[in-house]
Amino acid sequence: MASGFFALLDDISALVKVSAASLDDVPTQVAKTTGKVSGIVIDDTAVTPKYVVGLDPSRELSIIYKIAKKSLINKLLILSPAALVLGYFAPWAITPVLMLGGAYLCFEGYEKVHSMFSRHDNAHVNIEEIKAITPEELEKERVTSAVRTDIILSAEIIAIAYSQVVGSLILNQIVVMLAVAVFITIAVYGLVGFIVKLDDIGVHLAQEKYHSFTRKFGRGIVKSMPHILSVLSVVGTAAMLWVGAEIIAHGIPFTNHLLHDLETKLSAMPVVAWFAKAVACAIAGLILGFVVEKIVLLVKKVFKSKSKTEY
Repeated sequence: MASGFFALLDDISALVKVSAASLDDVPTQVAKTTGKVSGIVIDDTAVTPKYVVGLDPSRELSIIYKIAKKSLINKLLILSPAALVLGYFAPWAITPVLMLGGAYLCFEGYEKVHSMFSRHDNAHVNIEEIKAITPEELEKERVTSAVRTDIILSAEIIAIAYSQVVGSLILNQIVVMLAVAVFITIAVYGLVGFIVKLDDIGVHLAQEKYHSFTRKFGRGIVKSMPHILSVLSVVGTAAMLWVGAEIIAHGIPFTNHLLHDLETKLSAMPVVAWFAKAVACAIAGLILGFVVEKIVLLVKKVFKSKSKTEY
């Protein structure tokens, strides 16, 4: 009886040691995952500021906090458990789900590019068709739109985090995925909050109580903010196309090999290799977005015609 009890204690001790050794790898795995999701982080950081442009400046941080909170909740309570369940019961389903998310990003990116070059089409808008919307409704709409885009990017982040720990103990998987979710969310939305408040920082530094150089620097920040936001909008759209196409490319063996071959050929110039892959994916994302848009329009047309025939 006693020997059985001590044998059980030995087993528990061995399990604790294995778990502790596995948990020692958490910082390394978190760092590795963070490096792999750099493109998604750029996308998330560049896209989010546009959701507070044109709203009450006093509400900017509050809006970003709402988006960040929903993003973290989605990662912790929906996406991480979903990745663990799918990874255990249906690992084959993860890639198709991610590819659908990638197609959505390409579609949204294409729509943004299309709107940039077709503003003249909106010149003859019927004023009666314009719906009045309150600031509160606009804020809610912006938050909803931001969270919808974020959940696709967050799903990719969680999937990559899961891929780094797929062979580890379940405790290690959970800890790494939760750590990545918290770290990425704080980093992205902390930086977004800093970006949208740069103009306020500039105004503060431009006050007369500061040195002339500081005042000049502050005024420079304020003057450059519209250009910074415009650049971020372009970068965010490009990153959306790039990330969406890359997600899809990694799910198809042929295109995955093409990307790998491109990186291999330019391995002597890492920066050039990264840029070439990003440009190739962005162009492919634009084409994919165009195709998805036509499919969406066709489906809408079919459903519209069906609803008319029913009446």
